[in-house]
Amino acid sequence: MGAVVGTLTMQTKQRRPSRDKVDDDLEMTVVCHRPEGLEQLEAQTNFNKRELQVLYRGFKNECPSGVVNEETFKQIYSQFFPHGDASAYAHYLFNAFDSGHSGSIKFEDFVTALSILLRGSTREKLQWTFNLYDINRDGYINKEEMTDIVSAIYDMMGKYTYPALKTDTPKQHVEAFFQKMDKNRDGVVTLDEFILSCQEDDNIMRSLQLFENVM
Repeated sequence: MGAVVGTLTMQTKQRRPSRDKVDDDLEMTVVCHRPEGLEQLEAQTNFNKRELQVLYRGFKNECPSGVVNEETFKQIYSQFFPHGDASAYAHYLFNAFDSGHSGSIKFEDFVTALSILLRGSTREKLQWTFNLYDINRDGYINKEEMTDIVSAIYDMMGKYTYPALKTDTPKQHVEAFFQKMDKNRDGVVTLDEFILSCQEDDNIMRSLQLFENVM
């Protein structure tokens, strides 16, 4: 996640904050998509008003229209993984951010997800991660879905994933996960099983925290 946050905020550090509240609020209205009011977003997230203003300026610098489509998202994200192919993982991550299934990410979508990933509770972070892995959004994670996500992460990391990555490594990783997570051996992992397994097993939590670094 640091990659996305970095590119959307790096251009804001050189800018002086506005001293005029009217100017700050006006800046929220000059794009094609008008986001929700700062007060509402402040109430819905774990960011204060000044942090939201900084995040929004960075978002607007990269996305003047006020929304991000999938192709633009992939282009931004791939800049941080030049030694691998980030397109597949960026696709899954885009869908996780696009909570309304609209085909684009608005500032509200971006900042809501960011709030969870950076400042949410452990359960909130795990639920967001579960939704990322639940590609078809049926409320379960199957082996194919988890394999798709893990393979996409390995593809994105490229030669830096491991010194000698075998082609079956993602599958082995998924098999190990499912042995621990699929408590009733029905072939799928529910949200409760996912959260319980992660909380019970420090190794799973460490693995997910490693994956979290590429969000």
